[in-house]
Amino acid sequence: MDQRTITSVDVRQITFVPKQQSGKHTHPCPVVGYIARGTAVFQIEGQPAQALVEGEAFYEPADTVILRFDNASSTDSLTFIACYLLNGQRELIQML
Repeated sequence: MDQRTITSVDVRQITFVPKQQSGKHTHPCPVVGYIARGTAVFQIEGQPAQALVEGEAFYEPADTVILRFDNASSTDSLTFIACYLLNGQRELIQML
């Protein structure tokens, strides 16, 4: 079990344009969030891709490769809220 100390939470509202893709990345901390508008395609390395629709929550483990967090729509934007569970000041994302 991961026993991390959390000293702060950085909350971000993020909007992707139609067809926007996140690219392969990791986070140095756990990230929890939810889809506020639209549909995302979410995939953690070694797991199948899944669609996340408006109102659904997601969890991205720390130091884990995220293959996809993409806007599934070619016509509508995607808005999600991401909560970064931090221990000190860190970059929120590392692109691979």
